[in-house]
Amino acid sequence: MTSPRRGLLIPSLIAALGVLILLGLGTWQVYRLRWKEGILAEIAAAEHSPPVPLTEQPPAFGKVSVTGRFRFDRTIRLGVEVRETPRGSVMGYHQLVPLERDGAPALLVDRGWVPDATAATVDDPEGPVTVTGFIHPSGKGSWFTPADDIAQRQVFALNPPVIAQEMGLGPVEPFSLTVLGPAKDGQFPQPATDFPRPPNNHLSYAITWYALAGVLVVIFVLRVRSKAAPT
Repeated sequence: MTSPRRGLLIPSLIAALGVLILLGLGTWQVYRLRWKEGILAEIAAAEHSPPVPLTEQPPAFGKVSVTGRFRFDRTIRLGVEVRETPRGSVMGYHQLVPLERDGAPALLVDRGWVPDATAATVDDPEGPVTVTGFIHPSGKGSWFTPADDIAQRQVFALNPPVIAQEMGLGPVEPFSLTVLGPAKDGQFPQPATDFPRPPNNHLSYAITWYALAGVLVVIFVLRVRSKAAPT
């Protein structure tokens, strides 16, 4: 006849392994939480710091200012975005314009959101301008990203070298600039009002993993007690 202790050996090992895995996942999320909080702190510091002149290799999401001339004859529509307005939901795009600079490659500038409505008045300044914003690293589309429509000058992935090649823009910086500024009703483009922030759900993930480890322990204890109870 099999001993009750021997009958619990394999379930005990499996339960112990499961608890260790769940605790490990929870601890990993705690480390991820600290890492993400550091990133968010860096973003907040950059957001509230004064802009610095654009250099050849600026840090990602660094706050900079740059002077040049916009080439509105080469304006590109970036992505599709629906926003809530006093008139309801409105579909639009981001205005992406090359900024030509003396002695440097052109810089693609995301000036902000523009509604598709033909009645929208877009402010396109002439002559030299100085714009302030944050550096947006080059990105790549996924399997679900629509193909660029070159004929309509519409792109869906913000990858400056690829966009420049498709649109015949010539040399451009490998990153882009997203303009920062206050959003004013009825004035377009509407620039970004703050820096983008990645989601920080690691605390809830850690709690979930630790809670599952506790549930597994409780289930195992109840199982052992049921086995030990006299029949």
